[in-house]
Amino acid sequence: MDPQPPKDSALWGGHTDGAIYERSCRSSADAALPPLPVPFWAAEEPPPIDPAALAQEAVDKMNLLGPDIASPRVGGKYTVGVPMWMWVNPSPTTFGPNTATATAGSVTVSATAKVASIRWSMGDEKTVTCQGAGTKYKASYGMAKSPDCGHQYRTSSKGQAGGRFTGTATATWAVDWQVTGGGGEQGAFTEVRESDFAVSVGEMRVLD
Repeated sequence: MDPQPPKDSALWGGHTDGAIYERSCRSSADAALPPLPVPFWAAEEPPPIDPAALAQEAVDKMNLLGPDIASPRVGGKYTVGVPMWMWVNPSPTTFGPNTATATAGSVTVSATAKVASIRWSMGDEKTVTCQGAGTKYKASYGMAKSPDCGHQYRTSSKGQAGGRFTGTATATWAVDWQVTGGGGEQGAFTEVRESDFAVSVGEMRVLD
């Protein structure tokens, strides 16, 4: 019906959802008479459930964050030309894997998120993309380069604001999801989170 009757109308029969419709019926014996409209209430058909939207809802529950940067460390001092090792501290919210579910009606989606790569913008117009968390440096490695995630600054940070290079570590999270309990529907998408860092880089001093 347009307009719909007021909510206090007896036509609603105590319902607060759905809508009031009119149905007109007549038999062949009443063909000469105009049809008599009969009002009735009907529930609105719920919108179809989108599993991909449920997967996004599951990811929102994970509270994913940018990388937890361990190196370059806050307050650390580094040297031009000396290999820098970059790595992060893995955790469910900063590296993964992280899992969560979301349900709507009879549909439940399970999602798993894990960092696929981290793109380091070093502040000196150079970028480094690492496929994992990086390798933690040990003194026994000496001047060796990191086997999987490193950088060498070619200039000092003396002329930079605050005397430090400022950069970002941007993590790309790979999310895989599937409908549980049958149906077999599945999919994948990515999420991006980033963290900031600053690094002081000086020239090597040669002592006489």
